[in-house]
Amino acid sequence: MFRDASAKASTALLGDAPGVVSKGAALTVEVVTDISSVEAEQWDALAGDDNPFVEHAFLQALEESRCVGDDSGWLPLHLTLRDCSGALAGAMPLYLKTDSYGEYIFDWSWADAAMRGGIAYYPKLVSAVPFTPATGPRVLARDDDHELVAQALFRAAADLERRLGCSSTHVLFCSPEEQRLAAEGGFLSRVTTQFHWQNDGYESFDDFLATFRSQNRKAVRRERRKAREAGLRIEVLRGDELGDHQWESLYAFYRDTTTRKWGQPYLNRRFFELLRERLAERVVASLAHDGERCVAGALCMHKGAHLYGRYWGCVESYDMLHFELCYYRPIELCIARGWSRFDAGAQGGHKYHRGFRPVLTWSAHRLVSPELHDAVGRYLVHERAAVRAHCEQLRDERPCRSVRERT
Repeated sequence: MFRDASAKASTALLGDAPGVVSKGAALTVEVVTDISSVEAEQWDALAGDDNPFVEHAFLQALEESRCVGDDSGWLPLHLTLRDCSGALAGAMPLYLKTDSYGEYIFDWSWADAAMRGGIAYYPKLVSAVPFTPATGPRVLARDDDHELVAQALFRAAADLERRLGCSSTHVLFCSPEEQRLAAEGGFLSRVTTQFHWQNDGYESFDDFLATFRSQNRKAVRRERRKAREAGLRIEVLRGDELGDHQWESLYAFYRDTTTRKWGQPYLNRRFFELLRERLAERVVASLAHDGERCVAGALCMHKGAHLYGRYWGCVESYDMLHFELCYYRPIELCIARGWSRFDAGAQGGHKYHRGFRPVLTWSAHRLVSPELHDAVGRYLVHERAAVRAHCEQLRDERPCRSVRERT
């Protein structure tokens, strides 16, 4: 099925010119199967200030390392919007999917329902960053053009969906504004939740801890003390400060963790090499050393005022070291640098008791089958209510007080 869909994508694109989806008086939408054919400077000028994952170099590293493409289940079909001068006015990272792996907004039950109803659920179109459950722009455009560009790209995605015979289009971990604009075009709105740390102007980690209720504050201090008692040397370094051994260790940690948890890692050694070559300034690593040996590490990505936790691993078990490297050291760094938000990734009920707040995450979904679209829509009404109620309950029981409560 994947090869059939790939052939369609390469031979059945719209318009007179190869890859052109539609032409208007002033704008041209194209499908791009290789992001290296798009000018990196123009793409990044539209990518925003705080999300490293939609940058040209990150998406190109996924393609060049073959983590996407081929038989990965992610075929790049990015949409670009150009003005009459040929300059890039908008873009949307977009992929043809033949499964639902690596998305983190789970629709396996929808696929199962489709199969039982005799509806082919794959292939589908997905606008997301592969293997990256981080909220960020999915429509790349200048602020003053964002709504117009979003409407044009959503229409182009619908056109591509129809011509490739896809079951659906999904826009994952988008902004609330993008979800609203997608809903105006017939998409269903889905709300899920994550746990993020937010900087309320703390002057130090102790200042942050002072917001905790007594029991939770003692628990965090106990965890940090246990991590120190291991006698390891812990340091936080930028990517360009890491040596060969440390980079190799970060890749080994990632392989070990993903193999044990999911059976197969999504990223390969070549991706980590490209990350070092082209995006080292975006990388922040919390590392623990036993002598000269690197025994544990957490890799984060940074841009603007936001930090994102991505990969963690260790070669031996150390009490509470995971929390120290993945949460407390990055929080200290955010406070020291004045960064406003730390998104430590998917899942995370355990994050809540360590000062992370529940936040809503957004996605949009359009299904071609009217029966499946209506059934999913009814389900999402109940799911949204449950998610919002759960977030409200957590906020009422939160282990930390807000700035307003402390003043």
